[in-house]
Amino acid sequence: MAVMKTVTLIGKPGCHLCDDARAVVSEVCAQLGARWEEKDITQDEELYRRYWEQIPVVLVDGAQHDFWRVDPRRLRAALEA
Repeated sequence: MAVMKTVTLIGKPGCHLCDDARAVVSEVCAQLGARWEEKDITQDEELYRRYWEQIPVVLVDGAQHDFWRVDPRRLRAALEA
């Protein structure tokens, strides 16, 4: 079983890539028992400034892991490391 890590999905409403990323993050985290949360860049000025050209962005324990497309195998490997 994975060490308890937290995945953060940063995106915005109406973003089809964010919807795709949410599905991958949700599935992988459910399989491994990892926590995940979602943050909306339109509600956070700092996140907007930092990531607006890259969304969706996935962080694992606060460190940037992926952006635009989320590879489920790569995310699983990061969570199991």
